Amino acid sequence: MNDFSAYFEAQKQAMVDLLTEMVNFETPTTDKAAVDTMGAYMRRQFESLGASSITAIPQTEVGDFLLAKWNEDAPGKPIMFLIHIDTVWPLGTLAERPVTIDAEGKLFGPGAIDMKGGIAIVLTALRGLNERGEFPNRPVWVLMTSDEEVGSIHSIPVIREVAKECALVLVMEPATQEGALKTWRKGLATYRVHVEGRPAHAGNAPEKGINAIVELAQQIQRINTFNDLKNGTSVSVTMVDGGSAGNVIPAKASAYVDTRFMTMRGMNNVKDALSNLEPFIPGAKVTLEEIHSREPMEHDERMVRTFAQCKQIGANIGQTVREDGSGGGSDGNVTAAMGVPTLDGLGPAGDGLHALHEHVVINSLPQRAALCAAMLRDWVAE
Repeated sequence: MNDFSAYFEAQKQAMVDLLTEMVNFETPTTDKAAVDTMGAYMRRQFESLGASSITAIPQTEVGDFLLAKWNEDAPGKPIMFLIHIDTVWPLGTLAERPVTIDAEGKLFGPGAIDMKGGIAIVLTALRGLNERGEFPNRPVWVLMTSDEEVGSIHSIPVIREVAKECALVLVMEPATQEGALKTWRKGLATYRVHVEGRPAHAGNAPEKGINAIVELAQQIQRINTFNDLKNGTSVSVTMVDGGSAGNVIPAKASAYVDTRFMTMRGMNNVKDALSNLEPFIPGAKVTLEEIHSREPMEHDERMVRTFAQCKQIGANIGQTVREDGSGGGSDGNVTAAMGVPTLDGLGPAGDGLHALHEHVVINSLPQRAALCAAMLRDWVAE
């Protein structure tokens, strides 16, 4: 192990202590006061690390965002860490599942892997470079958001505005269970298909009605044919609703449709197909409502080059950096779709996102801190 990696390995217990401290802040997305309490803690952390500026981006429905900057006047575009402090766990979860460490070196706790472990890595990487006198002469930013767990509905415009100035975005979502980075993520788009028929008495005059549920059933069969699983596109009807009473031909029905895709082409193909649904039953009406969408993080030529440089930087400090992907999205989808070089999954290894066995593999913490610090120090922008 070289001197650089050995330094961060020596920080393992300090990282465990830091992560424990952060997990002990309960930060459910919808509790602004609780999230802002941790936001104040993060401001103090950034101040202690010598940030040249810390800008609050106030929010009304979720916790305030923070943008911390170092070396603002240095040449070149910044490298930016993208983190979120909100979790899926309600207040009171910590009392039921306090932080514990098992004999295998796993730290359990709500929010440990998603993503307070990643935040501990960022803070340790910055502190380590400062202490070693190796902080690079380049702008370094950290954008902290608070609504990732509800789809980043408030933060996406902010992420886009800030990321467009960056040379590289490092997303601190967890690594895979095997410790690999995520160099592709599926995109997501959700829709609701609405069917309007005509009501009638189910006993006295059923022939006068237009059955919205029957129409919807046929639309669902059609929608199912839009799947292209071998190319990474899935189209799933996940919820249905319809009818008003047991003795009435239903006038309305709807279906919730979850779509996932590897490429923008796949995204556009699905949207076009759903937008062109035509009714089977004469007189029925079919309309499409788009609820939410997030572009895919494609494994394109830019991603190949970005990962190759990260892999080499890892090798220079004695690490083998591997890559994989995920069917779920993150804020990395947003920045990658903008054309900004992006690497995701730089958080720790572990398992149990949003689950009772959520945990971080402790040995991965100093390894990832060393890699992130080396990326800041050694990255060469395209």
